[in-house]
Amino acid sequence: MNLTSIPLEYYLALSSIIFVIGAAGVITRRNAIIIFMCIEMMLNAVNLTLVAFSAYLGDSAGQMFVFFVMAVAAAEAAVGLAIVLALFRSRQTVYVDEVNLMKW
Repeated sequence: MNLTSIPLEYYLALSSIIFVIGAAGVITRRNAIIIFMCIEMMLNAVNLTLVAFSAYLGDSAGQMFVFFVMAVAAAEAAVGLAIVLALFRSRQTVYVDEVNLMKW
């Protein structure tokens, strides 16, 4: 199945739906792990858009940029999980509304 057989608008619609679901999860959820997963969903929506435009325009620059976004996502996941682990060890919770690091 070729990418050109499916219209570009379908890819953009799917990407926007995934991005909105991720953004809604970041705004509404209180669990830090779920927030990081929603950020990953948003990054994957951007990756889908980049690949769709790259294939539509016949240019490989978008596909190469996806590798950089994936590297940033991997680094974000590693640092984010380390922060969540440190937070859980010190406060015994991963809920962001229960954590206030400014209080003594």
